Amino acid sequence: MEIYENRPGQSNNQQWLLSFTVLVLIVFGTLAILQTAALGLLPFVFGISFEQLPYLLGATLDHPNARLAFLFIQGLGGGLAFFVGGWIFIRFVDRKTLRLDKQLAPHQFENLWIVLPLLIGFVLFNSLLVYLNMNFDFPEALSGLEASFRAKEDQLMELTKYLTDFDSIGEFLLGVLVIGVFAGIGEEYLFRGIVQPKMHQYTGNAHWGVWITAFIFSAIHFQFYGFLPRLMLGALFGYLYLYSGSLLYPIVAHILNNTLTVTLVYLNKLGIMEFDMEEADQLYWQYVIAGLVIFLFCWNWFIKSNRNQAYE
Repeated sequence: MEIYENRPGQSNNQQWLLSFTVLVLIVFGTLAILQTAALGLLPFVFGISFEQLPYLLGATLDHPNARLAFLFIQGLGGGLAFFVGGWIFIRFVDRKTLRLDKQLAPHQFENLWIVLPLLIGFVLFNSLLVYLNMNFDFPEALSGLEASFRAKEDQLMELTKYLTDFDSIGEFLLGVLVIGVFAGIGEEYLFRGIVQPKMHQYTGNAHWGVWITAFIFSAIHFQFYGFLPRLMLGALFGYLYLYSGSLLYPIVAHILNNTLTVTLVYLNKLGIMEFDMEEADQLYWQYVIAGLVIFLFCWNWFIKSNRNQAYE
């Protein structure tokens, strides 16, 4: 079960809508401040002038430090901002504690290895939802909306390709740090660590808490053609936390998921293996079925090993 408790000697139970609104304002305020700080440091750290910023943010700047600068902005104003904003909310507004001493207790590391095969199985099975979501066709009456969604998807894909088109092992490692580690820790701290238990509390149902949080998690990425598989991924992270009682599990799963994608992109560029983030016109049923079998086996083992974690 999630851990979201009053700090010793303090009690603060705000109206849920007000509390959630304050959380959103603090997180987006933190994002704005840290991204502004990151932009302000670019001329001094990377030699990129303010006049070049529009080209950098549009992923068209031809500069040797452009990708490093973009990753710097993403790290400081992305995953780190989620973590800092969430911490400010817990510490000074909600006055709660996640009891990280309990969540990071030595026994929580004993079964952490299961996350890797479980995630691999899930990713293989989730390729079915990736295929269905990417190939969804709107009715003719909504063709304008479909074109808008496709244009946004193409824009985000170009940005992603630019961000992950690493020219050196150093850029690759920074990409893993920013896209994998920072995003995994920051997003899970905020969504599974704070939003999910609050939704659990507001609805009185643990499963509603998981799915509402997963919906929000997927929606803020603003990608219609990736919404369904990301929703399921968010739900997986949520249930990993719910049944284990430790954020270690969703954080590690999130880091592994993002790092796997970044690594495959880099290996493709090196010519070691083929991988195309845009490929969604073919469905390999053998991978889907194998993934489902692996996932169900690992999930069953995970549930049995965490039977002592009660939930409502």
